Amino acid sequence: MPQLQILVLHGPNLNLLGVRDPSIYGRLTLEQINAALENRSAELHTNVACQQYNSEGAIVEAIHEALNSKDGILINAGAYTHTSIAIRDALSGVNLPVVEVHLSNIYCRESFRHHSYIAPIAIGQISGFGMDSYLLGLEALVRYLRNNRSG
Repeated sequence: MPQLQILVLHGPNLNLLGVRDPSIYGRLTLEQINAALENRSAELHTNVACQQYNSEGAIVEAIHEALNSKDGILINAGAYTHTSIAIRDALSGVNLPVVEVHLSNIYCRESFRHHSYIAPIAIGQISGFGMDSYLLGLEALVRYLRNNRSG
């Protein structure tokens, strides 16, 4: 069985992890989160490609590029979660299983963060567990893909 190919997308300002609001986002850096994802991916016999973009258009382009090369997408769209119909439409358009993740519990924060444009088209959403949100999201996505694979 070929390895599953998972695109991990990090949205705006996630490159500042470890520096930006550590009381909310923790002290881990994006590099540490990506390393943990790569380690867990290897244990799951999958392959992750981790990418971070601060611009909406670059995220949309990365989603489009996943169409014929990835089996699923794990995404933390950051603030674009709450504002970007373009990212939502791109995810919907490529028709790949998507899991939305957030380091913080977006429902315990400002009210504008309570709405996600991505959640209605995702197979699931995990928030509030710091880096574990990513790891749990990866495990859930892999399990979903394996359980729903045809052939």
